[in-house]
Amino acid sequence: MPEPLLYLLLAGASVALSYVLFWPGIGLVHKWRREGRMTERVLSEDTLKHLSKNELLGRIPTLESIAGVLQVSTSRAAEILERLDSRGLVEIKGEQYPLTGEGRRYGINIIRAHRLWERYLAEETGYTELEWHDLADQQEHDLSPDDAERLAARLGNPKYDPHGDPIPSSQRGLRSHAGVPLTSIEEPCPIRIVHVEDEPDAVYAQLVALGLRSGMTAMITEVSPDRVRIWADGEEHVLASIVAANLSVVPLESEEQLEPSSDKKLSSLNPGEEAEVVGISRACLGPELRRLMDLGVLPGTVIRAEMASPSGGLTAYRIRGAMIALRNSQADRIQIKERRKAAS
Repeated sequence: MPEPLLYLLLAGASVALSYVLFWPGIGLVHKWRREGRMTERVLSEDTLKHLSKNELLGRIPTLESIAGVLQVSTSRAAEILERLDSRGLVEIKGEQYPLTGEGRRYGINIIRAHRLWERYLAEETGYTELEWHDLADQQEHDLSPDDAERLAARLGNPKYDPHGDPIPSSQRGLRSHAGVPLTSIEEPCPIRIVHVEDEPDAVYAQLVALGLRSGMTAMITEVSPDRVRIWADGEEHVLASIVAANLSVVPLESEEQLEPSSDKKLSSLNPGEEAEVVGISRACLGPELRRLMDLGVLPGTVIRAEMASPSGGLTAYRIRGAMIALRNSQADRIQIKERRKAAS
């Protein structure tokens, strides 16, 4: 066999092996890792969490829905339900599976651990929003109720997770965010986003990319069966119905209640220009937000653009007598008033 052909075959075999082992979602490594987490306790706790969420939403869970959440067969899901029934956590009543009081408390503890851990990831780490849910899914099973209490105290006993879901406690129990789907609003009006659904991943990734977050105010400018057009954080967004449905909102009483924002970004400053900071976008979270505030990027502060890098990716700014360098993606999150020529 000619040597080049041999090399080509070996390269092809290597690519094929990598595909089989590492391809996201279907590769053997992914499956081994997932199966490693499929312990009896994890499956039981995920079932209780699913039943608790459905109870809150007034939905009736099915054997198929449980199997889908657990990524197991319906026969395996039935075995898990039978074990939960024998432990006094679930009652099997035909095709319905109501929680007992103890089962409800158990499920709420798992949800509390998950939402607290997401809040921790958002405020204390550099993980991206797209990573929070999966990481919290892993950690929730290792966080005891006492650990959750300590974590809550460290975070200042927050009432909501980063997506706007209420964090349950023994006092508050499991509550809904009280919003309605954006697609249910029939007329243009000002609204506040109170919850961003983080599943499915593809839709959530699109909302993250658009910078839409829980707590933001926005103005609905167009409503149709196929799309919703909103103005938020100084930008216009056109959302397909399937995407808009993952935003839960509450209408505001009047347009005057909209939070002040600016469509002018620090990144628009040219060298030699300066402007006053209006605010920082809600898309800026955790360590990045703290760094900007530590640098003095606060409402009312005047920032002057000094020079841009040859590549255009970085710009040097003077703030409070100090020079700082910001990437354009960072400067995009700083809202400013009308820019002007800096005094010489």
